Amino acid sequence: MSKSPSNRTAELSRQTRETKIRAAINLDGNGEADCETGVGFFDHMLDLLARHSLIDLRIHAEGDLQVDDHHTVEDVGIVLGQALDQALADKRGIYRYGWAIVPMDESLAQVAIDLSGRPAFVFNVPFKGERIGKFAVELVEEFFKALATSAKLNLHISVPYGSNNHHIAEAIFKAAAKALRQAVSLDPRNPGVPSTKGSLKG
Repeated sequence: MSKSPSNRTAELSRQTRETKIRAAINLDGNGEADCETGVGFFDHMLDLLARHSLIDLRIHAEGDLQVDDHHTVEDVGIVLGQALDQALADKRGIYRYGWAIVPMDESLAQVAIDLSGRPAFVFNVPFKGERIGKFAVELVEEFFKALATSAKLNLHISVPYGSNNHHIAEAIFKAAAKALRQAVSLDPRNPGVPSTKGSLKG
Protein backbone atom coordinates (compact mmCIF):
# COMPACT_ATOMS: atom_id res chain seq x y z
CA MET A 1 0.00 0.00 0.00
CA SER A 2 1.28 3.44 -0.88
CA LYS A 3 2.12 5.78 1.96
CA SER A 4 -0.07 8.87 2.12
CA PRO A 5 1.81 12.09 1.33
CA SER A 6 0.47 13.40 4.67
CA ASN A 7 2.35 10.72 6.61
CA ARG A 8 5.86 10.72 5.23
CA THR A 9 7.59 9.34 8.29
CA ALA A 10 9.66 6.31 9.19
CA GLU A 11 11.27 4.82 12.28
CA LEU A 12 13.92 2.12 12.08
CA SER A 13 16.54 0.39 14.18
CA ARG A 14 19.59 -1.70 13.36
CA GLN A 15 21.85 -3.65 15.67
CA THR A 16 25.11 -5.45 14.93
CA ARG A 17 28.10 -6.45 17.00
CA GLU A 18 29.58 -3.03 16.23
CA THR A 19 26.66 -0.59 16.55
CA LYS A 20 23.12 -0.10 17.75
CA ILE A 21 21.24 2.58 15.81
CA ARG A 22 17.73 4.00 16.19
CA ALA A 23 16.48 6.59 13.73
CA ALA A 24 13.23 8.41 13.06
CA ILE A 25 12.53 10.79 10.19
CA ASN A 26 9.72 13.16 9.23
CA LEU A 27 10.05 14.57 5.72
CA ASP A 28 7.49 17.29 6.41
CA GLY A 29 8.94 18.52 9.68
CA ASN A 30 10.47 21.78 10.85
CA GLY A 31 14.13 20.85 10.81
CA GLU A 32 14.21 19.67 14.41
CA ALA A 33 17.13 17.43 15.38
CA ASP A 34 17.81 15.11 18.29
CA CYS A 35 21.06 13.42 17.30
CA GLU A 36 23.34 11.64 19.74
CA THR A 37 25.95 9.39 18.17
CA GLY A 38 28.85 9.82 20.57
CA VAL A 39 30.77 11.62 17.80
CA GLY A 40 30.50 15.33 18.51
CA PHE A 41 31.42 16.74 15.11
CA PHE A 42 29.13 14.25 13.37
CA ASP A 43 26.22 15.27 15.63
CA HIS A 44 26.86 18.88 14.58
CA MET A 45 26.72 17.91 10.90
CA LEU A 46 23.49 15.93 11.39
CA ASP A 47 21.95 18.95 13.11
CA LEU A 48 22.84 21.02 10.03
CA LEU A 49 21.35 18.36 7.75
CA ALA A 50 18.05 18.49 9.63
CA ARG A 51 17.88 22.26 10.02
CA HIS A 52 18.54 23.13 6.40
CA SER A 53 16.42 20.35 4.88
CA LEU A 54 13.47 21.01 7.23
CA ILE A 55 13.43 17.25 7.83
CA ASP A 56 13.00 16.24 11.46
CA LEU A 57 15.69 13.76 12.52
CA ARG A 58 15.99 11.70 15.67
CA ILE A 59 19.10 9.54 15.71
CA HIS A 60 20.60 7.70 18.66
CA ALA A 61 23.64 5.53 18.18
CA GLU A 62 25.81 3.36 20.38
CA GLY A 63 28.96 2.18 18.67
CA ASP A 64 32.40 0.74 19.21
CA LEU A 65 34.00 4.17 19.53
CA GLN A 66 36.89 2.60 21.42
CA VAL A 67 37.91 1.19 18.02
CA ASP A 68 37.17 4.35 16.00
CA ASP A 69 34.23 6.36 14.67
CA HIS A 70 33.98 4.56 11.33
CA HIS A 71 31.35 1.93 12.13
CA THR A 72 29.09 4.42 13.90
CA VAL A 73 29.17 7.03 11.14
CA GLU A 74 28.71 4.49 8.34
CA ASP A 75 25.89 2.64 10.09
CA VAL A 76 24.04 5.87 10.81
CA GLY A 77 24.21 6.53 7.07
CA ILE A 78 22.78 3.08 6.37
CA VAL A 79 19.86 3.44 8.78
CA LEU A 80 19.11 7.03 7.79
CA GLY A 81 19.10 6.02 4.13
CA GLN A 82 16.71 3.15 4.82
CA ALA A 83 14.42 5.48 6.77
CA LEU A 84 14.46 8.03 3.95
CA ASP A 85 13.56 5.35 1.41
CA GLN A 86 10.73 4.07 3.60
CA ALA A 87 9.32 7.54 4.26
CA LEU A 88 9.28 8.30 0.52
CA ALA A 89 7.30 5.11 -0.21
CA ASP A 90 6.48 5.06 -3.97
CA LYS A 91 7.74 8.68 -4.31
CA ARG A 92 4.44 9.80 -5.77
CA GLY A 93 4.16 13.57 -6.09
CA ILE A 94 7.76 14.50 -5.27
CA TYR A 95 10.05 16.78 -7.24
CA ARG A 96 12.60 13.91 -7.35
CA TYR A 97 15.58 16.11 -8.28
CA GLY A 98 17.36 18.57 -6.04
CA TRP A 99 20.54 20.60 -6.27
CA ALA A 100 22.32 23.30 -4.30
CA ILE A 101 25.48 25.37 -4.33
CA VAL A 102 26.40 26.51 -0.83
CA PRO A 103 29.35 28.68 0.27
CA MET A 104 30.91 28.45 3.71
CA ASP A 105 33.47 31.21 4.05
CA GLU A 106 36.26 30.30 1.57
CA SER A 107 34.75 26.90 0.68
CA LEU A 108 32.06 26.03 -1.85
CA ALA A 109 30.06 22.80 -2.09
CA GLN A 110 27.92 21.61 -4.99
CA VAL A 111 25.42 18.79 -4.44
CA ALA A 112 22.94 17.20 -6.83
CA ILE A 113 20.41 14.49 -5.92
CA ASP A 114 18.13 12.25 -7.96
CA LEU A 115 15.75 10.05 -5.97
CA SER A 116 15.91 7.60 -8.83
CA GLY A 117 15.66 4.27 -7.02
CA ARG A 118 19.09 3.39 -8.43
CA PRO A 119 22.03 4.06 -6.11
CA ALA A 120 25.00 5.96 -7.52
CA PHE A 121 27.58 8.07 -5.75
CA VAL A 122 30.25 10.53 -6.87
CA PHE A 123 32.43 12.33 -4.32
CA ASN A 124 34.93 14.85 -5.63
CA VAL A 125 36.22 16.60 -2.52
CA PRO A 126 39.86 17.59 -1.92
CA PHE A 127 40.09 17.82 1.87
CA LYS A 128 43.19 19.50 3.29
CA GLY A 129 44.65 17.07 5.80
CA GLU A 130 43.16 14.03 7.48
CA ARG A 131 41.15 15.35 10.43
CA ILE A 132 38.74 17.95 11.75
CA GLY A 133 39.74 17.90 15.39
CA LYS A 134 39.48 14.19 16.20
CA PHE A 135 37.10 13.45 13.32
CA ALA A 136 38.57 11.70 10.26
CA VAL A 137 37.55 13.61 7.12
CA GLU A 138 37.22 10.35 5.15
CA LEU A 139 34.09 9.61 7.20
CA VAL A 140 32.19 12.37 5.40
CA GLU A 141 32.47 10.32 2.23
CA GLU A 142 31.62 7.08 4.06
CA PHE A 143 28.46 8.59 5.53
CA PHE A 144 27.12 9.91 2.25
CA LYS A 145 28.06 6.74 0.37
CA ALA A 146 26.10 4.65 2.88
CA LEU A 147 23.18 7.08 2.70
CA ALA A 148 23.07 7.02 -1.10
CA THR A 149 23.28 3.24 -1.27
CA SER A 150 20.62 2.58 1.39
CA ALA A 151 18.23 5.27 0.15
CA LYS A 152 18.75 4.13 -3.45
CA LEU A 153 19.49 7.64 -4.66
CA ASN A 154 21.93 9.20 -7.09
CA LEU A 155 24.16 11.61 -5.18
CA HIS A 156 26.93 13.80 -6.58
CA ILE A 157 29.06 15.92 -4.23
CA SER A 158 31.78 18.26 -5.45
CA VAL A 159 33.91 20.92 -3.76
CA PRO A 160 35.74 22.98 -6.41
CA TYR A 161 37.69 24.92 -3.80
CA GLY A 162 38.18 25.37 -0.08
CA SER A 163 41.06 25.38 2.39
CA ASN A 164 39.51 24.74 5.80
CA ASN A 165 38.32 21.17 6.48
CA HIS A 166 35.59 22.25 8.88
CA HIS A 167 34.22 24.75 6.35
CA ILE A 168 34.37 22.17 3.55
CA ALA A 169 32.43 19.59 5.57
CA GLU A 170 29.87 22.13 6.74
CA ALA A 171 29.30 23.38 3.20
CA ILE A 172 28.75 19.79 2.04
CA PHE A 173 26.16 18.98 4.70
CA LYS A 174 24.31 22.25 4.16
CA ALA A 175 24.27 21.79 0.38
CA ALA A 176 23.11 18.18 0.77
CA ALA A 177 20.34 19.39 3.06
CA LYS A 178 19.12 22.06 0.63
CA ALA A 179 19.23 19.62 -2.30
CA LEU A 180 17.37 16.98 -0.31
CA ARG A 181 14.74 19.50 0.75
CA GLN A 182 14.04 20.27 -2.89
CA ALA A 183 14.03 16.63 -4.02
CA VAL A 184 11.60 15.33 -1.37
CA SER A 185 9.22 18.32 -1.60
CA LEU A 186 5.79 17.70 -3.07
CA ASP A 187 5.16 19.08 -6.55
CA PRO A 188 1.63 20.51 -6.80
CA ARG A 189 1.70 20.17 -10.59
CA ASN A 190 2.57 16.49 -10.65
CA PRO A 191 0.72 14.21 -8.20
CA GLY A 192 1.99 11.08 -9.92
CA VAL A 193 5.35 9.32 -9.90
CA PRO A 194 7.89 11.62 -11.65
CA SER A 195 9.20 9.05 -14.11
CA THR A 196 8.33 8.02 -17.63
CA LYS A 197 8.61 4.42 -16.42
CA GLY A 198 5.88 5.01 -13.85
CA SER A 199 8.09 3.74 -11.04
CA LEU A 200 11.10 4.92 -9.03
CA LYS A 201 11.76 1.59 -7.35
CA GLY A 202 14.90 0.94 -9.35
